[in-house]
Order: sequence, then C-alpha cells, then structure tokens
Amino acid sequence: MSPALATVESPPEWVAERTLLVARIADLERQVAWFQRQIFGEKSERRLIEPPPEQMALGEGLGGPAPAAAPTQPVAAHQRRRTTKAEGEEPALFFDPERVPVQTIAVPNPEIVGLPAEAYDVIAEKVTHRLAQRPGSYVVLKYVRQVVKVKDAETLSCPPAPAGVLEGGRADVSFLAGLIVDKFLYHLPLYRQHQRLLGAGVQVSRQWLTQQVLAVALLLAPIVAAQLAAIRACRVKAMDETPIKAGRKGKGQLKTGYFWPIWGDTDDGGGGEIVFLYRPSRAAIHVREGLGDSPGNDTVLLSDGYGAYAQYAARTGITHAQCWTHTRRYFERAKDIEPAASAEALERIGALYRIEAEIRAQGLTGAAKRDYRLTHAKPLVNAFFAWAERQVERAALLPSNPFTKALHYALERHEALSVYLDDPEVPIDTNHLERALRPIPMGRKAWLFCWSEVGAEAVAILQSLIVTCRLHDIDPYEYLVDVLQRIDRHPAREVHLLTPRLWKQHFAANPLRSDLQVLPG
Repeated sequence: MSPALATVESPPEWVAERTLLVARIADLERQVAWFQRQIFGEKSERRLIEPPPEQMALGEGLGGPAPAAAPTQPVAAHQRRRTTKAEGEEPALFFDPERVPVQTIAVPNPEIVGLPAEAYDVIAEKVTHRLAQRPGSYVVLKYVRQVVKVKDAETLSCPPAPAGVLEGGRADVSFLAGLIVDKFLYHLPLYRQHQRLLGAGVQVSRQWLTQQVLAVALLLAPIVAAQLAAIRACRVKAMDETPIKAGRKGKGQLKTGYFWPIWGDTDDGGGGEIVFLYRPSRAAIHVREGLGDSPGNDTVLLSDGYGAYAQYAARTGITHAQCWTHTRRYFERAKDIEPAASAEALERIGALYRIEAEIRAQGLTGAAKRDYRLTHAKPLVNAFFAWAERQVERAALLPSNPFTKALHYALERHEALSVYLDDPEVPIDTNHLERALRPIPMGRKAWLFCWSEVGAEAVAILQSLIVTCRLHDIDPYEYLVDVLQRIDRHPAREVHLLTPRLWKQHFAANPLRSDLQVLPG
C-alpha cells in the first residue's frame, strides 16, 4: 500500500517572498506595456470602444451566390457632359484679400494677337488664383530727410528720424513683431530665423536677434503684470506647471526650471486670461507667489493632484477643485493590467463628459447649468465613488497595482472632484489650461531650452500675451505691432487697457500700423 501524500505547507518566508515577486512581476509587466505603448501604440487618450463580438463587419455574410446578370441592350454611343466647374471658374476665395497681397498677371489671348483694339470686344473676365511664396521676404525702409536752408532766416532744418520702438534701434516694429510671432507662435528658433535673414541678404548677428527679443519682453512686462493682477482678482482660477531647461548648471548641463501657467475666468465670457510665470523649481512657495497671499474667501482653485495646490487651498481657506481628466489618466494607465475594471471606470467617467457635452449643446449657463449637473451628473459621481470603494475591498488587488493606485487617487479627492457639480463657473477639468500651455512642450522640441533664466522669463512674458491673444481670437502680429508703438506713450495707470482682452475692446477697431503697412502698394 502506497503511503498517502501529505500536503506540505510552504514556509512563511516563502509566502512573503512569493508575494513580493508577484508584485514585482506585475510592476515590470506594467512598465513593459507602457514602453510598448510609447514606441508602437497610440498615445491619444481618446477611448475607442470595441464593437461586440456578435456584430459582423460591413459586407460580412454577403458573399452568397452572385445574382444573375441582367440582359444587355445596345445603346447609341455618346459623350457625357462633364459636371465639374467650367474652365476658369473658381469657388469662393480661399484667402482674405485685405490681408494677403495679390499680384495681378494678365494672360494674353492668342486669338487677338496682332488685332487692333477696335477689332474685338472684351465682354468678361475669368480669374484664377494660385498661392505663391517668396522665400524669407524682408524689406528695408529707407527714410530720406531733406536738409533745408531757409534763405530769409539763414538757418538749416532737417526733420528728425521717425522714432523707433527701441531707441537707437534699426528694427522696425513690423520686424520685431514678426520675430516674436515666428519664434513663440510658430516655434521657429532664432538661429533658423538668422539663417533665413542671411539667405535674404540681411547681415545681422545672431546675438542681435536675442537682444531684440529680450528688449521687447522688457517693454511688455508691465502689461503682463497688469494681466496677472486681473487674474488674481478672478473668482475661479486654474494653475498648472510644466518643466523647461533653463540656465547652465555645469559643463554640458542645464538646470530644470518650471513654467507655471495661471488662468483666470473673466466675467466677459471671452475665454479668460493666462499668465506664465517662470520659477527655478516646483516648490510649493511658487503657488503662493503666483496666486497671492489673499485670494478671497469665495475663490475656487482648479488644479491637478499635485499636493502644493492642496496646501495652498488649506492655508488660505479657498475651495479646491480638481481635474477629472487627471483622474481618468490613472485608469487609462491601468487598463493593461486590469482591462475590464479600468474599462468600467473609463465608461463611468465618460458619462460625466457626455453630460458636459449636452450642457454645451444646449447653451446652459448659471443656475440652469448647475441644476442640470445636479440632476444628471451628481448621481453618476456618487455611483462612481461607491463603485470605487467596492473595488478597493477586493482582496486580489495589491497596493502596487496601477488600478489600485488609480482608485486611491480618486477616492482621496472625492470632495475636490465634486466641487464642479455645485458651481457652474468651475470646469470639469483643466484641459483648457493644458491646451494653453501646449506651446511650451512644443517649444521644447523646436528651440529645446533657454540659455539663461532671464531668457526663460522673457519666454514667459511673451507667451502670456500670445496665448491670451489666441484665446480672444486676436492676431498676435497685429496686437504686437499696435502695442509696441502705443506702450511708450500710454499712461502707466491705464496699462491694464493694453492687455489683449481689454485691447480688443478699446483699440482693435483702429490699431496702429507700421510704416511698411501704410506704404502704397
């Protein structure tokens, strides 16, 4: 008789070691999945729902026997008339003729070559437009001033040279505005602009271009300060941070600083205002430097989950709202480890965004928007957190599991994520702020870094105005051409009128132009 096999229990240290190894393997699998997604997969956060397996593809199942061919019938041969537009005709113009210069070219008609004018009549004209380009087009304005001798008075007189934006400078305001817009709106680094200038026959130094940018930023700094004061006075504000390499740390090394964008919700419904602040670190003190020590009792700060914002809210007593998009991203990162549970979380959060889309479609504001959120979104928010608490109680989830981290991230911010339900002025997320700070990461790929902290502060000043112009549908070039000429003679006590939001109301209808723009032709 064979002896019975006894079940041997594993020593406790083996169990503990196995638990650690399982957690380690799960963490490594998550890292490998993340790297695979970065290299081979889509980085978009858009959620594509898989169709149910029972649903057939388009055309599937239609491969039965081919129908019998219909009997043929001979017809007379003919040529079909073309349904396209007639030769020479065009749809509506694809450009603004008031802003884009048009050069007219007359196309000769070979049928009338050599005929006298009285031998034919021009009964109409057909116009065709072609989009053309001149490489690196620059213009030099030559100011000629006559020195006149008045015979009776025996005196010489000569008018002074027109005043420039920068005293003693040789750059017209149109060049300065174009230099700034090309670099900070279209991300064309200064060294490439320098190469384009050289190719066009303009002999200037690379350092001179840098000096022009810094000088313009210094001129515009009071406007950005006034804009920051207006943002601090707003009831609803949002804040974020993004890194940038700025300043030399050592040989071949650069320091890591941070741009802190601050958005304020203005009462005119024009998209708000944004100011970028450059600071050398991500320390919590910079939140207080940006928002001030006395933000007001009714103020709401919207942010991501960085603890510095919660500390500031607790210190000042303001309401702290947090972003649902950042919460969603944690579940998005966990879907490779817990696909079913993560998909359910994403679906629940997606329902909240569908309600926001309905609010926008119906144009609801104020109390109507608040009531709609309380009626439709609040039950879903409560159900989401109840579901999250049930998921946490599952014993199979390890603390290091990304899905567990996502659950804890959401549950710890239950109150902050619910603020938007009762306040119609608070957005559901900080996506509007992330879209506004997009020029910074795009700049990191184009101009890479800032040589100095002074340069980073100049970037912050100029991006504050350019991004705010975009929020209010203002052409940054037109704005800069006007403001750079206006600021030197504008009263200091009214500098706030030169911020893009107020400039649009007071000066946009009749902006100042450069001499290049007012020249004939």
